[in-house]
Amino acid sequence: MASWYLGKIRYQKEDEAGSLKTINEVYLVDAVSYTESEARLYQQIVTGASDFSVTSITRMRLADLFSYEDGEKWFKAKVIYFSVDEKSGKEKKVVNYMLVNADGIDQALQRITESLRTMLIPYETTDMNLTPILDVFPYTAEEETGEEIPANMRPLSEVMAEREAAQ
Repeated sequence: MASWYLGKIRYQKEDEAGSLKTINEVYLVDAVSYTESEARLYQQIVTGASDFSVTSITRMRLADLFSYEDGEKWFKAKVIYFSVDEKSGKEKKVVNYMLVNADGIDQALQRITESLRTMLIPYETTDMNLTPILDVFPYTAEEETGEEIPANMRPLSEVMAEREAAQ
């Protein structure tokens, strides 16, 4: 399960008039810890400004993230699932937050409904809010540090196969 962190960065940019303007931007990063999320922000963000700083990192509780090719804005949906407690027989509400990108609030609601159409449990989308998130950086395996494996090292499977063949 992904751990999402909301990172806020601040930098100064020169506007058309030549004066410096402070810019604040918000990004969502999939990371294992606060430290990794900060490192990934420094890796991913290209602001055009040589000097920017990460001003805050907070954990964002998300049950799911639905990403589409189009859609400039990110919306946070509050979805409530209804289930029955087996012991008491009472109806129980489970609140989940989901993020979806869309061009508008109507499209965001359609995309949440489309993504959850196979759900067997009854649910209700109660809130849909526009977030200040500019971009989302999910974790991908290619992002590994890419450290080269030294020439004198080999995969363990090869070494074990050689040992078995020698016996």
